[in-house]
Amino acid sequence: MYLDNYVTAIIAAAGMGTRMKRKLNKQFLTIDNTPVLEHTLRKFDKSKYVDYIIVVIKETDISYLGEVLSKLKLNKKFKIVYGGSTRPDSIFNALKNLPEETKIVLTHDGARPFIDTELIDLSIEKVNETGSLVVGVPVKDTIKVSKSNMNVDFTPVRSELFQIQTPQVFLKDIIVSAYNRLMEEDFTGTDDASFVEKNGGKVKILMGSYKNIKITTPEDLLIAEVLINSTDI
Repeated sequence: MYLDNYVTAIIAAAGMGTRMKRKLNKQFLTIDNTPVLEHTLRKFDKSKYVDYIIVVIKETDISYLGEVLSKLKLNKKFKIVYGGSTRPDSIFNALKNLPEETKIVLTHDGARPFIDTELIDLSIEKVNETGSLVVGVPVKDTIKVSKSNMNVDFTPVRSELFQIQTPQVFLKDIIVSAYNRLMEEDFTGTDDASFVEKNGGKVKILMGSYKNIKITTPEDLLIAEVLINSTDI
């Protein structure tokens, strides 16, 4: 609870993980002998503001999640929701299952285990400034835009570019109204904030951390093993 606002965190863990090239979904691969999703859930369970956690998974992964939850034993109330065919479908399913008293909603990738609990709580504290907030870091590399055939169309100004991460935090009415409208229009945003932007809302960026990586490829797993052995996550 933050300033009498009930806070629900949605953990998106229903992805296929095809880029990982493993049979087991990436959320259940292990870092330091512990599933990625377990690391992630532990961070949200430690939050002083999060009241309720919705875990979105593929129905075929329910046994794997059961193993994680039996070991983790979450202190917070939680609910399991099955995902859809795309990430927006999965988040939309979760939004339909929010506790009625929810006022603030966080969405977070289950495959981002290195999020700091302190950053989770700070993002909740800051969301009232605009009603929508994303965590991100300045890009380090020059970005080229190529619309076809690997030909460079233009180079954006690097100082204006941010690599957006999660959590992404919203006042409930803002994110729910955006999804309700745009899912009917088959909008395919690549993150939740893009739904708010498309719906005319303003989004603030909160400085994140470069260690808050998303486990997506085999190389990410190697980096994660280094991070976990050099950082108290």
